[in-house]
Amino acid sequence: MSATGTGTGHVVVVGAGIAGLAAAHRLLERGARVTVLEAAARVGGKLLPGEIAGVRVDLGAESMLARRPEAVTLAREVGLADRLQPPATASASIWTRGALRPMPKGHVMGVPGTAAALAGVLSDEGLARIERDAVLPRTEVGDDVAVGEYVAARLGREVVDRLVEPLLGGVYAGDAYRISMRSAVPQLFQVAKTHTSLTDGVREIQARMAANQQTGPVFMGIEGGIGTLPLAVAESVRARGGEILTGAPVTELRREASGGWRVVSADRVLHADAVVVAVPAPAAAGLLRAEAPEAAAELAGVEYASMALVTLAYRRFETALPEGSGFLVPPVDGRTIKASTFASQKWGWIADENPDVVVLRTSVGRYGETKILQRDDAGLVEVSRHDLKAATGLDATPVQTRVIRWSDGLPQYPVGHYARVARIREHVAKLPGLAVCGAQYDGVGIPACIASAYAAVDQIGGDLSAVQELTANPVQSLHGGAGE
Repeated sequence: MSATGTGTGHVVVVGAGIAGLAAAHRLLERGARVTVLEAAARVGGKLLPGEIAGVRVDLGAESMLARRPEAVTLAREVGLADRLQPPATASASIWTRGALRPMPKGHVMGVPGTAAALAGVLSDEGLARIERDAVLPRTEVGDDVAVGEYVAARLGREVVDRLVEPLLGGVYAGDAYRISMRSAVPQLFQVAKTHTSLTDGVREIQARMAANQQTGPVFMGIEGGIGTLPLAVAESVRARGGEILTGAPVTELRREASGGWRVVSADRVLHADAVVVAVPAPAAAGLLRAEAPEAAAELAGVEYASMALVTLAYRRFETALPEGSGFLVPPVDGRTIKASTFASQKWGWIADENPDVVVLRTSVGRYGETKILQRDDAGLVEVSRHDLKAATGLDATPVQTRVIRWSDGLPQYPVGHYARVARIREHVAKLPGLAVCGAQYDGVGIPACIASAYAAVDQIGGDLSAVQELTANPVQSLHGGAGE
C-alpha cells in the first residue's frame, strides 16, 4: 500500500456524486489541493446520461430546480451555459379518478390557496372540505409534523391523497403521511407556525413570490441530459488540477496525531488536512463510526426508498400522446407507475435529435413498496406499458426499452429529520477539518445537494483558516478566497 504525502491545504472529498464534485470545484476555486475518491466506476451518482434508439436521454434525474441558483450557476461555471434549456412545455396532468386531468395551478406542493384551485381534480365533497379550513381552530405543529397529517387536518385527506402525495412522491418516493413538513416543505411549515388558516398562509406565500418577481421557468434541463452536468464539473475539477479517482472505495477514515486525517482507499493511504464526506448515509455512517460514533449512529438511522426508471422509445408514426410533459399518479388510485414523462415533448433537444422517435419514461417504486421492484426488467416494462395504455391509449410496441434501478436511491425525510440533521452536524463539528454533504441532509434536489456541498466547504474553511494557509498564495485561503 502506497502513501501519498501532502503539504498544507490538501482536502480529500469522499464521493463523486454532484455534491462531492461541487465541493471539489468550490475547494479548487478557493485554492485547495483536492483529491476526490469515488467507489463506483463512474462519477455522477444519481445523475446518469444514456441513450435509447439513438437519442441521448437521462437515465436518472432529468431536471433541476431553476428558481434556486446553485445548479444553474454551477452549470454555467463549467461551460454549459449555451446548453441550458427550459422544458418545451410546462403543462402536466394528474391521472386520477379514471382520467388525465390538468395539473392545477395556484398551489404550493399541492396545497391550494383556494378550493377553486383544485376544481376538476377533487370531488365536490373534497372541495367543500377545503372551505372548512377558514373556520377550524388552530392546528398546532410543534417542532415538526408530517405534511400529510397537517394538510389532512386542515383541508381533508382528499387534497393529500390526490395532489400532495403524488407531488411529494415525485421528489422523495415517500409517504406524505410520514414526510417532515419542516424539512420537505419549509415554507408551509413557517406559515403553519404563524397562521390559523392554511389557505391564508398559502396565499401569503404566493403573494410573497409575486412580490419577489419569481418569474421564468421553474425547472431547467441541459441539452444532452442533466447527466452531463457532473461530467462537466469533473472535467473542470481536473482542468483546475484536482484529482478524481474512480473505483477507489474509502475503507477507513481516522484522525492523525498531527490534527489531519488519514484516508485509506484501495491500495493507497492519503494524508489530508480536511475531509468532505459526500456519500449516502449508510456509507457515511461506516466511515464516521471510528471518530464520530454519535454522528454515525444518526446516519445509520436514515431510511431510503428504492425505485426504477423505465425508458421506452416508440416510432413516432405509431404514437399519439396527450399534450403536455406527462402525468403524476396518486397512490390512492391503485396504479403501478407513479409518474410518466413524455420526454420528447418535454425536452426540445430530444425531439430534435431523432424526430422519428418518441421517448417516454415511467417511474415505479415508493417507500415501502418492494414487491413490484422484485419483477425483472421485462416485468417492469410490461406494467409500464399496461398503465400507459390505460392512461393515454398508447398501444404500440416500443422499439427499445431500458430499465435502470436505483436501489436505496432516495433518502427519506420523516418527522424529526431536521433535528436529526442538526445532531449529525453538531457531532461532526467537534472534529476540525471534517464536513458532510449530500442528499440526506437538506434536500434531495440538485440545487440543495450543491448548496450542502458549499456549506461543507465553508465549514472546513472556518476550521482551517485560523491555523494555516491552504496554498502558498498568501491572499487566498479556503476561508477568504473566492466569494459565494
